[in-house]
Order: sequence, then structure tokens, then C-alpha cells
Amino acid sequence: MLLSPLNWVVHLFSSLEWGVAIVMLLRYGRLIGRSDIRNFALFMIPHWIGSWFVLGYHISGDRLPLMLDLSELVNIFGSISLLYATISILRRGKPQARGIVGAMAGIVVSGRPQSWMGNNVFDAILQVSSVVYLAFLVLLLKVRKRDPEAFSGLTVFGFWFVLVFISVTIFCMYLATEVRGYPTLSHDDLLHGLAESLLSVSNLLIVLGIHKQTKRVTGYR
Repeated sequence: MLLSPLNWVVHLFSSLEWGVAIVMLLRYGRLIGRSDIRNFALFMIPHWIGSWFVLGYHISGDRLPLMLDLSELVNIFGSISLLYATISILRRGKPQARGIVGAMAGIVVSGRPQSWMGNNVFDAILQVSSVVYLAFLVLLLKVRKRDPEAFSGLTVFGFWFVLVFISVTIFCMYLATEVRGYPTLSHDDLLHGLAESLLSVSNLLIVLGIHKQTKRVTGYR
């Protein structure tokens, strides 16, 4: 395996944080009696599963590109699912379209690996998923403005902080491969860990924001 023990801790912590956020948001939705918030939390579950696809790729020593392909295939559905869940919150109290859009949310892979289904297809899926995820982020700001009960500003900031993670990951990828001479970012443990730690920060902000909203409702200190 390419990752150092410390880097594994960072990766695992990021995944666990997202799982904690799901549980906390489900509880918050029950506390305030809002099914749309609970549904949003459920739409986060595939996003969490996606992180384990990437971890599986790293466990293989980055030798199973099919794991990344599977993660990207569900990424596009996940981005749509988060967008759908956000629109549902905005349309609260209005007639809702029936049906559920499934699966996973966007996740940035570390390094520039070879794709089993071809890099062109891989890049196309990643780009579409990114556009949909950006639309989700914009609508999330509208949710915060119209319905502050739904999410705290800290949680919304946590979702937006993913863009910082993506930007830094791309820059670290360039440094690792073009400046430091590594085959991929995964081979540069220092830069890889630095980039992944920002995803952990993003997830932590989301968790803290949900905790803040829950404390406001329950009155716990």
C-alpha cells in the first residue's frame, strides 16, 4: 500500500466524519419534525459509501482503477441526488415531484490514475458531476437564506469548503507529478496527506454546524 499510517488515519477520519454527519442530520430532522431534512441526510449515505471505494483503491496499492471508475459512476448520481434534495427543501410546502434520484455524491480522487473505462470517459463523468455539484452548492446558499432552520451557516460553509479541497488537490497533484517527479499524488505521501486533510476539515465543519443547530433546538450546552 502506498499510504503511510498517518495518511490512512486522515482518510479514515474523513469517512467517519461524513458518517457522523449523516446520523446527526437524521436526528436533527426528527427533532424539528422535518422529513425533507431527514431525506437530505439519507441522500448523503451514498456519498459516504463512495469514500470507501477510494479507500479500496488505495488498499489495492492503486492497482484497481475499476474501483475509481465505480466511484465516479456513482458520483454523478450522487451530485444529482444532493441537488434534488436541496430543491425539495426549497420547494417545501409546494407540490413535490414523486420519485427519488439515487446514489452518490462528488469525490475527488487522489492523483491522476489510469482509468479502466478510459480517461476520456472518466474525465467527462467527473466534469458533469462537478457541474451538478456546483449547482447544488449555489442552491444551498438559497436554502440558507430562505430557510435558516434547515442548515447552519457553518454547515453550508463546510459543503462549500470542498471547493478548497478540490483546488488544493489539483495544485498538489501538479506539484507531485510535475515538480517532485512522482507518478501520481498518491505516491507523494506529504502532499497527499495535506490535500486529504482539507476534506477532513470540510466534513468537520459540516458536523459542527449540525451540532450547533441541534444544540439550539434541544437547549444543550
